[in-house]
Amino acid sequence: MKKIQMVDLQGQYKDIKAVVDPSIQEVIESAAFINGPKVHQFQKNLEDYLNVKHVIPCANGTDALQIAMMGLGLEQGDEVITADFTFAATVEVIALLKLTPVLVDVDPITFNIDVAAIKKAITPKTKAIVPVHLFGLAANMDEIMALAKEHNLYVIEDNAQGIGANYTHKDGSKTKTGVIGHVASTSFFPSKNLGCYGDGGAIFTNDDELAHTIRGIVNHGMYKRYHHDVVGVNSRLDSIQAAVLDAKLPHLDSYNLSRRNAARKYTKAFKDHPQITTPSGLTACDGICDTCDCHVFHQYTLTLEGVDRDALVAHLNEKGIPCGVYYPIPLHKQKAYKDERYNEEDFTVTNHLVENVISLPMHTELMDDQIAFITETILQFINTHS
Repeated sequence: MKKIQMVDLQGQYKDIKAVVDPSIQEVIESAAFINGPKVHQFQKNLEDYLNVKHVIPCANGTDALQIAMMGLGLEQGDEVITADFTFAATVEVIALLKLTPVLVDVDPITFNIDVAAIKKAITPKTKAIVPVHLFGLAANMDEIMALAKEHNLYVIEDNAQGIGANYTHKDGSKTKTGVIGHVASTSFFPSKNLGCYGDGGAIFTNDDELAHTIRGIVNHGMYKRYHHDVVGVNSRLDSIQAAVLDAKLPHLDSYNLSRRNAARKYTKAFKDHPQITTPSGLTACDGICDTCDCHVFHQYTLTLEGVDRDALVAHLNEKGIPCGVYYPIPLHKQKAYKDERYNEEDFTVTNHLVENVISLPMHTELMDDQIAFITETILQFINTHS
């Protein structure tokens, strides 16, 4: 059996090497390293893929989220509601801009932001909601957008983990995540479903005026060289990373299908075990068809009940099986974001998840024998130690 990796970027590269290598070489020979033709080509192709009017590439996913907020003109003290159970970058940029982060609990099944908790947290100072499509599963965007419209709020989608996922609206129509809210951000970190070979990110919007503002912000506030019309930053996707991303983009749907297929096999192995809750996102057809596309499984995350997670992690490591705990500490308990406004009873789901979740290897190169070994090892441990 091939060595198991949490993410197998080397195996993925081998399949596209014949396209990636000459694309990178073309950039090197042209010396158009910044804002070159490859960046514009990738931008256009991603706009077509997402069916969105504007893709603005930038240096990384954290910058993308910060720039999206800057573009909306949010002011110091404005409240921004987001999920407590997510990576710190989401709340980090809110704090950096001197906005007021308002953390709320998540749904125990989807791990995504709880709409009821959003409703409870809205005040006259609330200006935006940041739903995170966590682990690759689309958040409840119909209800979030309706709530935002009712209260005149912006919606900023954090799509760092969900690129390529489809959200199915109540009327049955489908839209790619990242193009439903007023603006969205994504990350092209190497381990993402669409990842480059360094850092990269992008902002998406259908708003022409907002797109114009953001294009200035990413380039020092300039629309004309040395004319600084808005306060900006230096955040550009370099041409080599754009070349890599453009080579990968035609494969994104097949990459996501491979992840869903691996997820189905995991779910089948763990199905009906009383101490294991498998991720949602395959339930529409019990995971047996190819049309369940609301989840792209950036992570495959189990919730354990009555299992010593730390002992399981140690056991898996001993067996050569990598795993992860995303995330071990809720944001409201992080030193940087503690706030006396928060009450523990408002975070019962998040507090439970951080103690009981575990993420398994998930990537496009997972083999059946690897999945079988992983699932058998986990089941044997739980059945022996319960």
